[in-house]
Amino acid sequence: MSHSTRPASATRPASGAEMPAIPVPAETIALQTILLLVRETGARVHLCRLSSRAGVEMVRRAKADGLPVTCDVAVHHLHLSEMDTADFNANCHMVPPLRSQRDRDALRQALKDGVIDCVCSDHAPVDDDAKERPFQESEAGATGVELLLPLCLRWGAEMGLPLDETLARVTQRPAAILGVESGRIGVGAPADLCLFDPEAHWTVSAKTLASLGKNSPFLGMEMRGRVRYTVIDGHVDYRGVQSS
Repeated sequence: MSHSTRPASATRPASGAEMPAIPVPAETIALQTILLLVRETGARVHLCRLSSRAGVEMVRRAKADGLPVTCDVAVHHLHLSEMDTADFNANCHMVPPLRSQRDRDALRQALKDGVIDCVCSDHAPVDDDAKERPFQESEAGATGVELLLPLCLRWGAEMGLPLDETLARVTQRPAAILGVESGRIGVGAPADLCLFDPEAHWTVSAKTLASLGKNSPFLGMEMRGRVRYTVIDGHVDYRGVQSS
């Protein structure tokens, strides 16, 4: 069973104007309900896109109590905070929203500690017209699949983790949650592979993103690490650019 902690929007004032918002209590109230049902039924639940420090602590306690709960975090939330929305850049309009730096730091540490099990791209490409609007009127979402690798590598390096432990958050751990044989290299394992250059430097731009959606809060930023090939069931499915 998979469940998102996305609740209905509330409204709060921001910078002197009414802005649509999803405050932390909206997430924790949803989590409280879900975790109560898990305690009553014993159902296995995966929580999608945790976004707050309070949510992390609720999951930490649930796991300490032995509840069959796993969760993930969107890769954008490991690097960005509400400070990045100060200029009302619509590319930073996401659901769940970017929260405080304390929330961001709690998410980063929880992923390292294993309270958060894995990372997702939360790939949500949006048409240019839907983003070229005032922040509160723009469509939520950010393209993320092509940034999953470099942003995970950056997080792992900043947290002092070895490469294999960093990659486990997007390979072995998600596969284990799903109960599939993917996410590992071994005799008899599915030949689903990603070949990448961890030292490749490239700049995020509309030209370097293959996704039809170019909406990313990281536009103009330099990344390190780029996918060269993906192999699905032993066949090369994707050939990336060989230079930045």
